[in-house]
Amino acid sequence: MEQSITSDATTDMFMRAPEFHRALDDHLARWSTSPSRKPLVLLGARQTGKTHALKKLANRRYDNLAFIDFSQTPQAASAFEDSIRPSDIVRRLELLLGISIIPRHTLIVFDEVQLCERALTSLKYFCDEAPEYHVAVAGSLLGVAVNRNKYSFPVGKVTLLPVHPLTFHEFLDALGFSNAITDIRHGLATNAPVAFHDSLITLSRLYMTIGGMPEVVQSFVSARGNGPHSLNDVPSTHALAAARTVQTAINTAYEADMVKYVQTEDSAKIFEAWRSIPTQLAKENHKFQYKAIRSGARAAQYAPAIDWLASAGIVNLCTQVTEPVSPLAAFENPTAFKVYMEDTGLLMARYGATMAQLNPSDSKTANFRGAVAENFVMQTLVAAGLKPYYWGTPSKGELEFLLDMPSPVHQWALPLEVKSGRHVSARSLAAFQTKYTPDYVIRISTKNMGFDHGIRSVPLYAVQALTEELATEASGTASHAH
Repeated sequence: MEQSITSDATTDMFMRAPEFHRALDDHLARWSTSPSRKPLVLLGARQTGKTHALKKLANRRYDNLAFIDFSQTPQAASAFEDSIRPSDIVRRLELLLGISIIPRHTLIVFDEVQLCERALTSLKYFCDEAPEYHVAVAGSLLGVAVNRNKYSFPVGKVTLLPVHPLTFHEFLDALGFSNAITDIRHGLATNAPVAFHDSLITLSRLYMTIGGMPEVVQSFVSARGNGPHSLNDVPSTHALAAARTVQTAINTAYEADMVKYVQTEDSAKIFEAWRSIPTQLAKENHKFQYKAIRSGARAAQYAPAIDWLASAGIVNLCTQVTEPVSPLAAFENPTAFKVYMEDTGLLMARYGATMAQLNPSDSKTANFRGAVAENFVMQTLVAAGLKPYYWGTPSKGELEFLLDMPSPVHQWALPLEVKSGRHVSARSLAAFQTKYTPDYVIRISTKNMGFDHGIRSVPLYAVQALTEELATEASGTASHAH
């Protein structure tokens, strides 16, 4: 049974929320049964499904839910005035909600917790004094809205769990094509061509167009109707339009946050930096340039705006390294970086672009298509918990991504080149191979699986499977080291 003080409109919204199975659900289930459980903090951009996931957890694994949304009911902050000892908080919440909060049987959730910093601070005491209570919090702007000078963040006393949009595999599952994941993984493991390659490339472009925001995916799935659906189905204009409507609303909500939670002068700079991202990515040189925001713009003026966007979780930063050598952080050049959006579907919406425009047909749109493909790869790498860098300069050759992959064989980081189509010849990759002689390099494109002349070909639809393989290799290396 759920007890909360949210409005009927909010409850209705969650009743309509998607019921896709996500890896996030498994993480939450493990947390709820862990004997070393600490209070849980879900981090991530707005609309990535944090609140819905917690409500789903409560429905499946608890007898009831004590839910407070500080944005819907700001007066609930009064429960945290004066004492923030768990016994006092629980007593006040029981009075406020009219329920009994029973350890291990009630999930306590504080939503939009950045609006009540005392609630965030109280997690330290739930960890130390009352670990029998299951407490989870979510907040869309925790990284930028919490005034840590006033109340301390409970460092070491909570479990932090980043929440990202649905991955490509989760997207396939939502569309009813989860069986294709097995074929993708097998092809990657054997470097053998994958059947239905062209159909899977089309699905990867559909994912780039729709993105992974749960409500966007739900709107697309609902609008296309119930199955059966085949890999070769052409998405209807109606379904794509339904998804675009939700994407536009989310982008608008992000811009509203920039006004709502930031002082006017800073808000204008954040808004300007945000609005420049699609143009910045579509340049031949994807490096973020302050002068592209407006004439005369300088880092001192706009660097805090970029930091705000990254802290809010709506963009991902990829910095340059001067040498492709592990550990990459030792060679980082923080003044040179690229800015990608957290969700490629939202980027497509900001371009006003269609799925058809991702098909290579015009050399004039090559930079746009390359930007979307790079954003998709970056989104996938970040969701897998990896930290990508990039190497080189446009004038001397540039490699889109480098990953730290400790290896007893070589010292070079793992290089990833990204191409949006099948035309894959590039001097940058050849120059990198000649200069550094890596064991092999990975080329991500629309070509099928294969391995030739030290280049491992990985199709766009196999990037997530690649991250799984890399995670397995990293675990094996770590075990071998011990």
